[in-house]
Amino acid sequence: MAASGAIPGLFFCAVATVLLILVSISAPTWNAISFLNANGISFGVFGYTGSQVHVGYYFPTSLPDSSSSTLHDLTYALILYPIAAGLAGISVLFGLCGAGYHRSGTVFMSLTAALALLCTLIVWIISTSLFGVERERLQDNGVSASWGNATWLGLGALISLLVGFCTAACGVFGSYRRTRRF
Repeated sequence: MAASGAIPGLFFCAVATVLLILVSISAPTWNAISFLNANGISFGVFGYTGSQVHVGYYFPTSLPDSSSSTLHDLTYALILYPIAAGLAGISVLFGLCGAGYHRSGTVFMSLTAALALLCTLIVWIISTSLFGVERERLQDNGVSASWGNATWLGLGALISLLVGFCTAACGVFGSYRRTRRF
């Protein structure tokens, strides 16, 4: 018998996991998902269109006024997106344990969802600030720059983790009794 109190939190954490994985495989791995698009270049977690996949990167020199070491240092923090995806995935595994077997799985699901939520909140603020500053710099220099969809996927994951954490925390108090048959 499944514990119905764990299922809403499990659902929202699973949705957040999928969204965070999509954000993590953004440009240069998959150019359809990016944080910022400028002059045909898509910027993602591990680089930009045409760059090697690595943690932390400099913005291309072909774009004006994009050689700031502060922006370069902030790109290292984008590694928190895959870390948050891993934590959200672990919360899903705990949620499966909570839904199918025992209350402790739901407790651990709520704790790991809280860690994933905190991680996602931090990296979403950093990425929004990072690419917002770069977008403004590029637009001030006459370059056409627009937001990509990864920012909004990250926000969706953040909201989903918030709801998932709240429902998991409430689900801890759900019914976990098994009926005995004699």
